[in-house]
Amino acid sequence: MREVHYDEIVEAVADLCQKANYDLGEDVVEAFKRALRTEVSETGRDVLSQLIENAEIASAERVPMCQDTGIAVFLVELGQDCRIVGGSLYDAINAGVRKGYGEGYLRNSIVGHPLERVNTGDNAPAVIHVELVAGDRMAIHFSAKGGGSENMSALKMLKPSDGLDGVKAFILDTVRNAGPNACPPMVVGVGIGGTFEKAAYLAKKSLFRPIGERSPRPELAALEEELMQACNKLGIGPQGMGGRTTALDVKIEIYPCHIAALPVAVNINCHASRHKHAVL
Repeated sequence: MREVHYDEIVEAVADLCQKANYDLGEDVVEAFKRALRTEVSETGRDVLSQLIENAEIASAERVPMCQDTGIAVFLVELGQDCRIVGGSLYDAINAGVRKGYGEGYLRNSIVGHPLERVNTGDNAPAVIHVELVAGDRMAIHFSAKGGGSENMSALKMLKPSDGLDGVKAFILDTVRNAGPNACPPMVVGVGIGGTFEKAAYLAKKSLFRPIGERSPRPELAALEEELMQACNKLGIGPQGMGGRTTALDVKIEIYPCHIAALPVAVNINCHASRHKHAVL
């Protein structure tokens, strides 16, 4: 049994919160550069150039790349032979969020009650998902999820008879409806199957995969490519100004489901696809 101390988790989480907001991943920056080479819209190319410059400034000056520094979302893969000492995992993560956002001068965007709308003042609590896995390590996957793109996400309980065509139509309708509101070029996370809540979790989980990384299942990898091309034919373009670059990628995760159900969730991410990872 391997032990990981509460304080280690706090420090790792604080570091992830700041780095995610300051340092856009190479996968995203390279996707911008590829899109810049293929974008036919002059305005679209100008927007992509600005996004690349913005990422460079944020990293060099250690300032957030976007004023919306996001709700803190964590996926923790906890090894069954890993024991946390000195406090609880959830408390450690939330303490790390408070530390990271506070010391990094990142905007606090969380209200403690969804109806009363009073800001918590420290960007906590985080949204935390834990998966128990084999081994004695803990992998912490972090995403700073912006509110604008999250608001354009959707879930629908399709009928099994809607089939693949119905799934495709719903995904494209969601992207079309998101339009400029999701700050494109967007990353489209899709969850198919499971139950109402499982589909949404799968869609969110898919966004932790690097841009360009295809599903290991050939039929899903092909569907990801097909949908990305279809999204880019919608003409929304960078920041909704028109062009070929509406989606940087489409990610799909699936899970078995009930014979009477076909749940599909689409979780939209903006161009600032902020995800960082640490292993303890």
